[in-house]
Amino acid sequence: MKQEKNIWEQSRVELFQKLDCRETGLSQEDAADRLAKYGANELHAGKQKSVLQIFLGQFADFLVLILILAAVISACMGDVESMIVILAVITMNAILGTVQTVKASASLDSLKQMSAPTAKVLRDGQIVQIPGREVVPGDVVILEAGDSVCADGRLLECASLKCAESALTGESLPVEKDTEPLSGETALGDRKNMVFSGCFVTYGRARFLVTSTGMHTEMGRIAALLKSTEEKKTPLQVSLDQFGRKLSIGILVICALLFAVSVFLRGENVMNAFLFAVALAVAAIPEALSSIVTIVLSFGTRKMAKENAIIRHLQAVEGLGSVSVICSDKTGTLTQNRMTVRKLYTGGEVIDAKDADFRDPLQEPLLRTALLCSDAVISGDTEIGDPTETALVRLGETNGFDEDLVRNRWPRLTEIPFDSDRKMMSTVHKLAGGLMLVTKGATDVLLDRCVVTPEERAMIEAKMAQLGTTNMGAYLRKMAIDGYVVKLDLPELREMVSLLRYSSNNLNQLARRVHETGRVYAADMEDILQNQERIWQAASGILSRLAAIK
Repeated sequence: MKQEKNIWEQSRVELFQKLDCRETGLSQEDAADRLAKYGANELHAGKQKSVLQIFLGQFADFLVLILILAAVISACMGDVESMIVILAVITMNAILGTVQTVKASASLDSLKQMSAPTAKVLRDGQIVQIPGREVVPGDVVILEAGDSVCADGRLLECASLKCAESALTGESLPVEKDTEPLSGETALGDRKNMVFSGCFVTYGRARFLVTSTGMHTEMGRIAALLKSTEEKKTPLQVSLDQFGRKLSIGILVICALLFAVSVFLRGENVMNAFLFAVALAVAAIPEALSSIVTIVLSFGTRKMAKENAIIRHLQAVEGLGSVSVICSDKTGTLTQNRMTVRKLYTGGEVIDAKDADFRDPLQEPLLRTALLCSDAVISGDTEIGDPTETALVRLGETNGFDEDLVRNRWPRLTEIPFDSDRKMMSTVHKLAGGLMLVTKGATDVLLDRCVVTPEERAMIEAKMAQLGTTNMGAYLRKMAIDGYVVKLDLPELREMVSLLRYSSNNLNQLARRVHETGRVYAADMEDILQNQERIWQAASGILSRLAAIK
């Protein structure tokens, strides 16, 4: 039996046949039927506890159970006041815990609703925007920079698409995508022709065919694993449970001893001795302990809420204090995943971005072309696009440039997207007098492609040949920064150093011989003179080489 191909191995024709769909998208009727068949495109959070269940759960503590037992015994003894006080304290503690849990859950639910993704899909050949939960297998979804991927799917069209998949793979850098089929078993991070739910588009545009939704996505599998995990008690809960057990056992032992002493040694009435022991037990149990702990944790929760951290369970506040190591994705979690322009190079000088004056005719074209050769969009505090491009657009916005006005005034006619081989992005814009090509990319690549006349290029290459270098980008960068390039690794220099060492050894030997014998030999002097002549010849060659470099 032939094994069925994986999604990333199948061709476009095979995918459309398997999912019974077409490139123009589903009809509204088909979409409705598939929504009823596959269910909503959302993760199942598991059965949620009701407010009553949360309230009753506050009593599932050993010390609280002991207090309830004490209240019952107090009622049986006729001590109604003690019973009321104990029950009031326990109830207040339970209400505080319930209110905190319900408020935190409501805050988290509101955040989920605010962040609920939408999707642009093809329905009956038309592009429509629908809630992400209504996307079904077989839908053709359109992606642009800044979009959140709402389902798993296979890419159909791709234009320099990059996706941030740190939520699944932990890789902070965006992944470049393509549409080519893959072969064999491929790791999740290497499936370049697929997009996954929960990821974000950082660059480019694409269309993909939805293959999995809801709990059947890769993110859904992670959610299913999380549902199977057991909730562990915090160190505070463990300590309180141990304290409650030890305290209860200690109190019961003491009360039993007092009861025995009263009955067997002092001969008191059994009922009176029992009531005395029970009264002692009720008095010894710290009724306010649970309430004090709850109130203190509530203060901690409020303080963290002011720092924009929502605590769902009170005990988590104490649990965080016991954490020694936190493993987290840095980009976008601990940092804002934002870049900022710090320095500019224009007009032959480097200037700080804060000192830039774009009314200057030398600086204005730099920022204008940076806005034209980018796809980033900024709306208020929302930044959509590559962090490098958003940094350029933010700089323009800070200095009074509106990217929409600039892009409308010089409309883009065509573009060559950035790719890893070319290391550049180029756009063509319409001007009043013709067309303009704007390019941005890696510095060394751009410098290597600077437009010069054939005569100028020949002169540059001649000077590079004198220095023995072939990297024009590095040569021009060095010239732009330092104003000169000197290569000191010359064969003549190495030869002269060798000659100096040889001559120095001869002089040492001659000095030692003269000191021992008191005589100077003509052969030694002739050898020294020859060495000196060779040294002067080498020095002359070095000076000639340096003089040729202009």
